[in-house]
Amino acid sequence: MYGLTRATTTLIAAGVAGLLIWIATQINDKSVGGFWAVYGLIAGAGLLMALSQLLGGWTKWGWPRLAITFLLTAFVPIAIASLWIVLAAEPGNGWFHRHVLSWSGDIHIRGLVNDLKEYVSVFAFGIGLVFGFSFDTTGPRPRTAVATPAATTTTRRGVLGRRRQVVTSGDGRAADEPVTRDRTAAGEDVPVSDRDRVTTTTDRS
Repeated sequence: MYGLTRATTTLIAAGVAGLLIWIATQINDKSVGGFWAVYGLIAGAGLLMALSQLLGGWTKWGWPRLAITFLLTAFVPIAIASLWIVLAAEPGNGWFHRHVLSWSGDIHIRGLVNDLKEYVSVFAFGIGLVFGFSFDTTGPRPRTAVATPAATTTTRRGVLGRRRQVVTSGDGRAADEPVTRDRTAAGEDVPVSDRDRVTTTTDRS
């Protein structure tokens, strides 16, 4: 059932992600607002695909949480590099757009940035996807085991006065001490304290 649940969740998420991408194709990206709307939807599609694995039990269920180590180590560098390409592809002459292109020229990667701008949608999708991977779950809560009393070792005096070590359980009974039924079966005399009490009535007539 785990595999079926994960496959079903992934299929549904892929359908919704495809719908978001189709909606993005209906928006004009020649303006700054339309540009960010288009690639915001594409990033949302990537985020949805990552969350589908979380909801489908990829991390074995549990409450979702943000993995700070993954966020800082993986997502932040990837997001910076991807946003660099996205800002370079932004239409118009905005402040970020101009400075990204200028800084790209200063560090001699202007040609690389211009080539990667052709696939800006991939970078937008990747931003959402990796951000979704930043979430994890705590996993199912383990069942609390019932603690059994620890066995203890005590010294008892034997029949001939010799002391011997006896391992007793938490309820005070010796681990190797036979019960009354076993003693009876073996033909031993049962102590009075271990015998069953029998109440008899006398017919007085």
